Amino acid sequence: MTTDFQLVHVTGLILEDQTELSLDELCRACAAQTERIVELVDEGLLTPAHNAPGEWRFTGVHVQRARVALRLESDLGVNLAGAALALELLEELDTLRARVLRLEASGR
Repeated sequence: MTTDFQLVHVTGLILEDQTELSLDELCRACAAQTERIVELVDEGLLTPAHNAPGEWRFTGVHVQRARVALRLESDLGVNLAGAALALELLEELDTLRARVLRLEASGR
C-alpha cells in the first residue's frame, strides 16, 4: 500500500490591534510596492498615524483594507475610488451583521 502525501506550505501574518507597522512592513505584508500604498493613502483608503511618510504607522486593520483594495483592483479592475466605496459598504455590512447578532443574542 502506498500513501501519497502532499506538503502544503502556509504562511500568514498575525497582527494584534496594538501592532504598528511601518510603511516598509505594510508593503511586505501586502506584497505591494511603496507607490501603491502611497496611492491608497492619497485616495483616503488608509489613514496612517503621523503625517510624514517616513513616520507613518499602520495597524492590522490597514493591512486588511490594503489587501482588499489591491485585490479589488487586480481581480475585478475596480479603481481606487471604487475600492474605497466597496470597503465602506463591506465595513457597514460587517457592522450591521454584528448588530443583528447582538440583537438576536439579547432576544429582541
